[in-house]
Amino acid sequence: MFPKVRMRRLRKENLRKFVSEVKLNLEQLVVPVFVDEKISEYKPITSMPDYYKVPLEKVEDEVGKCLEKGLKSFILFGVPKYKDDVGSSAFDREGVIQRALRRIKRNYDDVVLITDVCLCEYTVHGHCGIVKNGKILNDETLSILGKIAVSHAEAGADLVAPSGMMDGMVKAIRESLDSEGYQDVAIMSYSAKFASNFYSPFREAAESGYKFGNRKSYQMDFHNAREALREIELDVEEGADIVMIKPALAYLDIISKAKERFNLPIAAYNVSGEYSMIKAAIRNGWLSEEIIYEVLVAIKRAGADIIITYHAKEIAEKLSKI
Repeated sequence: MFPKVRMRRLRKENLRKFVSEVKLNLEQLVVPVFVDEKISEYKPITSMPDYYKVPLEKVEDEVGKCLEKGLKSFILFGVPKYKDDVGSSAFDREGVIQRALRRIKRNYDDVVLITDVCLCEYTVHGHCGIVKNGKILNDETLSILGKIAVSHAEAGADLVAPSGMMDGMVKAIRESLDSEGYQDVAIMSYSAKFASNFYSPFREAAESGYKFGNRKSYQMDFHNAREALREIELDVEEGADIVMIKPALAYLDIISKAKERFNLPIAAYNVSGEYSMIKAAIRNGWLSEEIIYEVLVAIKRAGADIIITYHAKEIAEKLSKI
């Protein structure tokens, strides 16, 4: 007996796209941009092949090049000249991110600009909160995160993205934004950010490595899935408009669970370590460049509505032809 059901019928070349379950498009991709106010030319990031720090004076040029590829959404990370114990340059009106936002919005008003709201890039100790006697202080950090978010909103941010995993950060930021008249600025919270080994290249790029201990007291244990859903639920209750899972590729199960449970946009951060290991494998001839598209489709298939990825620029050309 020949089988009545032949799954191969819909796998013919001219039918594959016709029945494709997942569509990946440029509007779903966010380009990370490292804005460095200490440099005057693009600076390669050693641990992130083909990725660069961008001088503040050239940030609008970088955005323009991405727009030519069809990419319209960006998340900005600052590399400041000055650091101190409380990260004061993070909320300085003339800080690197605030100036970058104004430069971009003057030239490209219709782009989506997201800002990372955290202290690690701006503190001498490299932690995501205020430190006292070797301990990261949660509640004392919240007001500073609110000040950072307001300064970003004032400069033109469309979304602010708190990433420090401080308890109550979304509530504190929402209250700060609303009290200053920025009710329309959305919050994309790093809701389930795991204490992952995939972040090392980012720390080189953002110059945000910590000087003591680790971040396990505030970032999540990667053994836990239920805890991630609880974290997301708390952020939703506090007013998050979009929730994020970070990293993405090794945490597809968390993305899937979040998509099933929460009725709001789900973002996934395809982080630096995930990017770098793939780029290294391609450079060594162990994998083909097609793996990039497969990885991003997997993240989308798991449930991500938005994908922050360092692969955005190189995949843009491929997507424009699909």
